[in-house]
Amino acid sequence: MKYFLDSSDVNEVEYAFQNFGIDGVTTNPRQLKVIGKKESEVMKELADWTSGYGFTDSGQFPVSIEVDPNLNQWEAIYQEAKRIAGQSPCFIVKIPCTEQGLIAARKLEKEGIRTNVTLVFSRSQAIAVARLGAKFVSPFVGWKENYGEDTFDYLNDIVQIYKNYDYKTEIIVAAVRSGKVIADAAKMGADIVTCSVDIVKNSVYHPFTDYGIRFFTDSWNEVEQL
Repeated sequence: MKYFLDSSDVNEVEYAFQNFGIDGVTTNPRQLKVIGKKESEVMKELADWTSGYGFTDSGQFPVSIEVDPNLNQWEAIYQEAKRIAGQSPCFIVKIPCTEQGLIAARKLEKEGIRTNVTLVFSRSQAIAVARLGAKFVSPFVGWKENYGEDTFDYLNDIVQIYKNYDYKTEIIVAAVRSGKVIADAAKMGADIVTCSVDIVKNSVYHPFTDYGIRFFTDSWNEVEQL
């Protein structure tokens, strides 16, 4: 299973790439607000970053860039997506899972512009995305869990449906907020998880590991004093 970093901060991308070996990046408008940068600025930073590492296409290191959410007609989404894709060979275009978004994504995929259909919250939405041949689908977890939904079966069913029909669309488990979800996604056979750098850090932490280090350190030091 691949790890993507859910961030628009190129410094976080560099940190996660160097220390955790992330396989790609996903961005969204909320992240732009957090770091106080326009998407055009972030796109340039990420395009320069991927170029600096010698990544020449989205197969090596995919970076998902979201279309302007104000756009609600397929023609406008399509044109915006073409503009984004032209900024870097590593860019994948994030498009919302709406009727107009799916129409645009289908046309883009036929032209070789790879898409990540996002804001997916149901099995039937995920099927529609796979049928049009999108590169990625992003079913969300955290938002559903916030409203009391158990998302294990929802994700597991999407993975199984894709296996049933040998769909080539890769599943990015999105809005991941715990190490448990990362482990669940891996158990199901999901292709990718995307999460913040803090979630990645938390997923490799356990208090018993800290306890064990202290316990073994004390034992080591006592022996050294003999």
